[in-house]
Amino acid sequence: MDSSLSKIVAVFIAVILLFGYPLYQQAQRQDKLTQFVVQTTVTEFVDAVRTKGYITPDMYLEFNRKLGATGNQYDIQMEHLHKRYNPLYTDPGNPTTFKDDFDTYFNGYYTKDIMGTLFPDNSEPPDSKTRRYPKLSGDEPGDPMSVGDFFTVKVKNVNRTMATILRDFFTNGNTASNTTVYVPYGGMIINEDY
Repeated sequence: MDSSLSKIVAVFIAVILLFGYPLYQQAQRQDKLTQFVVQTTVTEFVDAVRTKGYITPDMYLEFNRKLGATGNQYDIQMEHLHKRYNPLYTDPGNPTTFKDDFDTYFNGYYTKDIMGTLFPDNSEPPDSKTRRYPKLSGDEPGDPMSVGDFFTVKVKNVNRTMATILRDFFTNGNTASNTTVYVPYGGMIINEDY
C-alpha cells in the first residue's frame, strides 16, 4: 500500500514539474511583457501631454485602449502640479517692501479634476475645446498647464494575473497585493501648444 501511495505522489509531483512549472514561467514572462507594454504606453501618453501642454478625451481614450490590450484592469492616477510664485515682503501690508525673492509652491489637480474636465456630464462633442484639460476658458477653478508645471501618471493593475494565481496555487498562499504591474512616470511640462 505504501508503495502505491508513493507512486501516486511521485506521478503528481512529476505532472506539476512537467506542466505546472513551465506554465508558471510562461505566466511570469507574460507579466514582464505586460510591464514593458504598460511602461511604453504610459511614457508615450505622458510625453505627449508634456509636449502639448493639455489632454484631450481622444488622447486619454487611446491611452486606455492601449492599456486594455494587455488584458488587465488598471488603476490610473494622474497629477498636475501647477507652479505658483508668491512675492516676499518685509511688511506684507506695504508692497514697496519687496525683498527681491519669491516663495515657490504648487497647486495640485488630480485624477478627479482631470476626468471631470475630459468627461463632463453634458453633451459636448469629444473634440470640443471645453473638454480639453486644462480648460482655457476659465469656466471652473484650475490652472493651465504651463512650462515648469509637473504632470505625473501612476498605473497599477488591480486584477490577479495568471502568474499570481499560479504562485498562490503552488505555494498554497494568498498574495496580499494583486499588483504585479506598476508604472509611475512623469516630468515637467516643456511646451504650451494651445
